[in-house]
Formats: sequence, structure tokens, C-alpha cells
Amino acid sequence: MSFETQNYTILTNKCKRPQYPPTECCDAFKEFACPFAAYINNQSTNCADTMFSYIDFRGYPKGLFANECLKGKEGVSCEGIPAVDTGVPSGGRQVQGVSRPLVVLLCGLGALLFP
Repeated sequence: MSFETQNYTILTNKCKRPQYPPTECCDAFKEFACPFAAYINNQSTNCADTMFSYIDFRGYPKGLFANECLKGKEGVSCEGIPAVDTGVPSGGRQVQGVSRPLVVLLCGLGALLFP
């Protein structure tokens, strides 16, 4: 998994400037982020920082989604998003066909390349 190659269209189509409506933006953010929730909600990785840096790169104000859409230390709440049983205690959804060590490695490399 690489946040560099993800499709950000769900965000750019639904979360528009100048108002950035909170409901539409957070719904779009959840739709984008929930497949990666097990990784971005894991505070022992820097996947969330990497993801947010790529979102910021697409022209969104720094902190827009973090300030409006995250549930404190719990991270992104995927309540209301259909869940997939991954065996991950956080209740997040794991990317199909990608092993956890590979995802952690790619997130770490992304953070080194894009601080």
C-alpha cells in the first residue's frame, strides 16, 4: 500500500473549497481512510502522518480532516461503514492481499521520503 498511488477522487469530488462542509468532507474522508484504519489508527506507525501529508499535497488545509473527522486518540471512526473481519483488534479494515509488514514498511518509507 502506498498513499502516493491511492485514488483521492472521493475527497476531491465531495470536499470542496472554500467552505469545506464538515459533513460531506468527513463522510468522504471516512470512505477514503477506513480501508486503512487498522494502520492509520495504529500509533506505533507513521501511516496517518504519511496519509495526511498526501492529502495536504492535494491542496487541503493542513489539519482539515484531522481536526474535523478524527475521534481523539482513537483515530478515524469507521462507524456506519460496512466492516470487514480482519482479525485486527482495532476493528479497522485491512487492505486485501497486502501483508501487514509490507504496509508498515511502505508507510515508514513514505514518511522518510515525504516528512
